[in-house]
Amino acid sequence: MQQLILEGGVALRGRVAVSGAKNAALPLMMATLLAEGDHQLDNVPDLADVSTSARLLESLGAAVQYRRGRLEVSTHGLCRCEAPYDLVRTMRASVLCLGPLVGRFGLARVALPGGCAIGARPIDQHLKGLERMGARVELRHGYVEASARQLRGAEIDFDVVTVTGTENLIMAAVLARGTTVLRRAAREPEVVQLAEVLNASGARIEGAGGEEIRVEGVAGLAPLRCRVIPDRIEAGTLLLAAAITRGEVIVEGLVPGHLVAVLDKLREAGVSLEPVEGGMRVRGPERPRAVDLETQPHPGFPTDMQAQFMALLCLADGTSSLCEHIFENRYMHALELERLGARIRIEGSRAIVSGVPRLSGAPVMATDLRASASLVLAGLAAEGCTAVQRIYHLDRGYQGLDQKLRGLGACIRRASPACDDQRTVRAA
Repeated sequence: MQQLILEGGVALRGRVAVSGAKNAALPLMMATLLAEGDHQLDNVPDLADVSTSARLLESLGAAVQYRRGRLEVSTHGLCRCEAPYDLVRTMRASVLCLGPLVGRFGLARVALPGGCAIGARPIDQHLKGLERMGARVELRHGYVEASARQLRGAEIDFDVVTVTGTENLIMAAVLARGTTVLRRAAREPEVVQLAEVLNASGARIEGAGGEEIRVEGVAGLAPLRCRVIPDRIEAGTLLLAAAITRGEVIVEGLVPGHLVAVLDKLREAGVSLEPVEGGMRVRGPERPRAVDLETQPHPGFPTDMQAQFMALLCLADGTSSLCEHIFENRYMHALELERLGARIRIEGSRAIVSGVPRLSGAPVMATDLRASASLVLAGLAAEGCTAVQRIYHLDRGYQGLDQKLRGLGACIRRASPACDDQRTVRAA
């Protein structure tokens, strides 16, 4: 397994572009199962999770081609309704094939999903919704088996806000008989794009972006054509990379309206943000100010930015309080940050971060996707050499993050732990 070797202390400077959003691309890829034909998705990031989703579509009989951000999916040859464990076990978003398969074919057999180890992320809300729509759902030998002659519209009240649950049931409902109402729906930009793309293909979806979504079933859909929205989490991570290194960077392609809570907290921490044509200019302070934050469903502060923001607050002047309301086990990066010299105390769902003047490089290990990004950020600011291990997590959700940071002047490279001599090289 590769690791990232960083030599910290370099202020990042330059321009960097945001890639397409993984969390928008994956449900759109599964939505191609809803219509026969040739689908085209542009601005799709080149990521491990996208590759896994492509293999999943191919296992169902689709033909998939990817080149330079364009994903073409032919669904003329769909012949199976089973998502095998070998593909599903590494990526929780693979459960998004469940709704489209039951909605269009009346049958799905999907392995219980895996993914990052950041706490329980059950799919009970997905299954409850499908049952409300008339599906028979059973759990057998590690698989979800769902069947229905035809799904019918229903009123579904989520017990908790769930992004993938909202997306799955939207896709299940577009071909159902009658009208489906989803209450306490997720409001994320990725949910909004899914609804907009489906509507452009003939679906009838209202209310996406609000807490209640209405889906009137239609007889069929045309093939999908769309451009994936920019990745707001990558954008936030790049903003923090500039801030934590006291750099000055223009992040191109981000949508400020998707990042309101993050931008507000950055300003509160003393980071300078200036909208420019095509993006946002960010300037890091000499030392950030301590801030308090709590993760919430969109439009609140995103849980996927908590770990990265913690890295910044490790260097803040004062004591910060972070409260994680979405996942109960999402502070595993805190112990690794402490290896770099951070002072963090965990009290249940709250993390108390006492800022220190500097961090020192050390070997650290990533435990999940966003934790890996937080360790990279901390390594960029730390004095000396930091080795971030298990970066396969990073590659699941960030397209060439090390290359983008190197383009901004960071001393960062990939190496094999077995033979690396721990030396770093400075980008030209």
